[in-house]
Amino acid sequence: MTEHPSTSLPGKPTSYSRVTLSRIMTAVDVNLYGTVHGGVLMKFVDDVAGAAAARHSGGTAVTASIDEIVFSEPVRVGDLVHAHAQVNWTGRTSMEVGVRVVAERWDSAEDEPVGVATAYLVFVGVDVGGSPRAVRPVLPETAEDERRYREAEIRRAHRLARRRAIQAHRAA
Repeated sequence: MTEHPSTSLPGKPTSYSRVTLSRIMTAVDVNLYGTVHGGVLMKFVDDVAGAAAARHSGGTAVTASIDEIVFSEPVRVGDLVHAHAQVNWTGRTSMEVGVRVVAERWDSAEDEPVGVATAYLVFVGVDVGGSPRAVRPVLPETAEDERRYREAEIRRAHRLARRRAIQAHRAA
């Protein structure tokens, strides 16, 4: 089992943080190519990730970074888009939230939803004054949750190493 940072707050299972937001994409969402603008999807991803982070942490959580967002298929006007989020990993004050976005095509609603994007975001729990606050540990429930937790630790190590390398370069 994965070891989690110690905190005085009781942990919550991964399933506690799961959130799904859905919306139909309209003509106001399109770019010059006639597909839904990436920025519209990015905001949608941030919204669902923020809801998962707030639910898990029991209060306000703010976006600290977007590690990665991958657009794998275009989204079209009329598509019913679902964004699924969950907290994958927690530190003392931060959380990684994974998001998967799928689309039900308006012209083939009986087909399986198409995966259109994935993303990893980091949120920090904050108090009423905007200062970081402790967040409860996430407790992976399944082998899949454990895999996500371990991969989130790898992404965190890469973020920290990149930050150290940039700071060392600037100091040189």
